[in-house]
Formats: sequence, C-alpha cells, structure tokens
Amino acid sequence: MTTSEKNQSLITGIFTILLTVFAMALTDAFVKFSSADMTLWQIYVCRSVLALPVLVLLANGHFWPKAVGWVTLRSFVLVAMYLAIYAAIPLLDLSVVAAALYTGPLFIVILSAILLREPITPMQWIAVVLGFIGVLFVVRPNGADFTMLSLIPVIAAFLYAVAAVLTRAKCQDERPAALAISLNISLVVVGALVSFWLRISPSGYVERYPFLFAQWSSFSVQTLGILVVMAILIVGVSIGLAKAYQSPRPQVIATFDYAYLIFAAFWGFVFFGEKPQLWTMIGIALIIVAGVLVVIAGKDVVRAKLDKLPACGI
Repeated sequence: MTTSEKNQSLITGIFTILLTVFAMALTDAFVKFSSADMTLWQIYVCRSVLALPVLVLLANGHFWPKAVGWVTLRSFVLVAMYLAIYAAIPLLDLSVVAAALYTGPLFIVILSAILLREPITPMQWIAVVLGFIGVLFVVRPNGADFTMLSLIPVIAAFLYAVAAVLTRAKCQDERPAALAISLNISLVVVGALVSFWLRISPSGYVERYPFLFAQWSSFSVQTLGILVVMAILIVGVSIGLAKAYQSPRPQVIATFDYAYLIFAAFWGFVFFGEKPQLWTMIGIALIIVAGVLVVIAGKDVVRAKLDKLPACGI
C-alpha cells in the first residue's frame, strides 16, 4: 500500500469511526427513549432476533466459533455488561452513563497487568489516575444528586474490560461475525428466560422499576419501528467498528472513538433536553484525555484497542 493509499484509508477509517460512534450513541438514546414502553428483556430478544439473520448472512458460513466455551463466557459477560448499562440509562443522563462506561480501557490496563502479566508504563498509570478522577467529577459521590445508581455504569465498564481481556487471551483468532452471533444468541436466551421467569413469578418491584420487572408490552407500529431501527444500528455498529479498526493506524482511530462521549451528550440533549453540568463536562474531558494517553502509552495498547468490544461485534 502506497503512502497516498494509507492516508486515504486513514481518512476513511476516521470518517467510519465517527459515523459508527454517532450511531452507538443514537442506539443508547433509543433504548432510553423506549424504556417507558418496553422492558429491557423485550429489547434484548426482539432486537437480536431481527439482527441475527443479517449477521448470519454477513458471516458467509463462518459463524461457528473455534473456542465455544470461551466465546460463550465472553458473550454472557457482555450480556451482564448490557444489563448494567441499560439498567442505568432510564435513570441517568446519557452523558453520565457514557463517561462512566468509557473508563473501560483503564480497567483493561489494570486487568491486563494482573491477569496477562503485561507491564504498566508510567504514562498508563497517569492515565488510570486521571481517568478515575474524571469519574469522580462525573458521579460526584459527595454531591446532593449522587445515588448508588451512578456507579452502575462503572460496573458495566469493569465487565467490558473483563470481556476485552477474555477476547485478547482466549478469542483472538475468532471471526468478528462469530463473536457477534454468539453475543446476540446469548441476549435472546437470557432475555427469553428472564421474561418467562417474570411471567410465572411476577416481581414486586414492577411499579418501582418497570423497565426490568414488567411484562412485555404490546407491539405497536412505533415500537416495531424502533426495534427495527435498533437492529439496523447494532448491525451497522458491528460492521463499522470492525471496518474502522482495519485502518493502517488503529491508534489514531481509537482516539476518535472517544467522540462517543460528545455524541452521547448531543443525543441526550436532542431526545431528553439533558444539559450536562460543568462538573460532568470536566469529568468527560479528563476521561477522554486519559483514554488517549492509554492509546499512545505503549506497544501493547494499540492491540488492546483493536480488541475493543464493539469491534468484536457489540
């Protein structure tokens, strides 16, 4: 590939990643918007049922994973991650959820050092400290509006990191389509099982938190339309992130990935009139800086970003 071709590929990759994270933030906005009309488990099942046939076609026959056990474990960790994200979305601003979630790369650094014995460079330590200071600005544990729910997206970020380390250590040779299909099958299975359990044994928390404990709602034209849009978005995000990270300079693509935080704030304002407070904006800025430092800190960091979960089929 010539220098001109590499530059063109990089520009295409940047454009693709920006469009993709724009769509990712829009997906989360749709989930928040739909939380008043559908249950989480209904979204799990219906969105993935719609997305799976497209993913199978795109897999072109290569949809069976090589390490079924590890891929299945990774998928269920991601299902738990989605549960943590989506459980918080109806109750918190999108910008707050996004900022907490994007501490995932910082957890990846720590888990990689503990589990994979990868050294942590001084710049990475600075990034970890800076990122968690950013989280404190966002969730403000001493603030009047703080609740324990503010920490749920941080749990999601930790689960994200666990899945990323699993991907690197045990699923590195798997095809992205196989990972995406396994994840969506797991979402259908978990969503169906929990829905069945709630039907035969209704929860007493329905009125307090219907998004998690209510029965499925009836399908209207609007809900069907939203589910179709979410299915299209999840397929597009899977393809877009995989394509973007095929750029000759994935570390550059990874820095633009953090535009998700800006887009989440944008969709939060458009859909719900959310206006991030000054402390939240400062925290988001610190998390973005920390993420960029992680990306450029060492040779192994680029590889970590290549294994970032959405590129593997979220």
